[in-house]
Amino acid sequence: RNMSSAGPEGRKKMRECEGLIDSLVYYIQGAIADHEPNDKATENCVCILHNLSYQLELELPESYAQSIYMQRRNISNNDKTPGCFGTRSRKVKEKQQDTLLPEEKSNPKGVESLWHSTLIRIYLSLIAKSTRNYTQEASLGALQNLTAGTGPMPFAVARTVVQKANGLPSIRAMLHVSHPAVKRTAVSLLRNLSRNASLQNDIAREVLPDLVSVLPECVPGRDVACETTASVCYTLFNLTQGSSHNARLLLSAHGLPKVIAISMNDSNMFSKASRAASVLLYSLWSHTDLHSAYKK
Repeated sequence: RNMSSAGPEGRKKMRECEGLIDSLVYYIQGAIADHEPNDKATENCVCILHNLSYQLELELPESYAQSIYMQRRNISNNDKTPGCFGTRSRKVKEKQQDTLLPEEKSNPKGVESLWHSTLIRIYLSLIAKSTRNYTQEASLGALQNLTAGTGPMPFAVARTVVQKANGLPSIRAMLHVSHPAVKRTAVSLLRNLSRNASLQNDIAREVLPDLVSVLPECVPGRDVACETTASVCYTLFNLTQGSSHNARLLLSAHGLPKVIAISMNDSNMFSKASRAASVLLYSLWSHTDLHSAYKK
């Protein structure tokens, strides 16, 4: 566990070590099957996998990077869509992402296990069943790492979490735990997931009211809570920016007074949270059909 946090070279060596990742996954699977998700060894295994998933997209071995990303580059070069803001650009982009998802192997080995749906489901199972904060945080953190990039692999993981593995209820529950680091990581994961346009309505329907409920009445004084508040605002920004319906959901969940209070907090004028709330307010105002509802 200590060695897995030793930096890029350490991560590279451990990912290349034959049988290591497979053994860690095997151990966790056994612990879940035996209804023992809270033992210390499981926590250690998940923390190692969490560290090995850090910056995975950037540090992929050349063979994987070529097979996954060369296809993406070729399709991008052949794309004839004019301009960045064409009326069809979002749909074209979503369609491209769908066609570029890496093909999943039925029996993954080594580093390819790190983004495989089997391990994604293991993380979600641990989030739901474990009561150890470090295990919960590491499972959420691994999913956060895997969904952090912009390529086909993070998109595939995000789609698996939201649509294939029905992971949102387990993540939503973590928004209401008392441990601040677990809550912060859960919100950061939702922020990553909410960047995918095709998943935004699912996420809004499942967790938008919960996100509003964890917003404080004003900017919190503690750093972790302030960071969490900022992440919630940016997640809500992603969910409402292109959807008047989702903006109305935020309104009906009584989110507007909280967002206004956070944005206007005099003692933290330049804090992350105040800035994020202001960005969200600016975006919400762009839905002109909701102006009268806002004013009420």
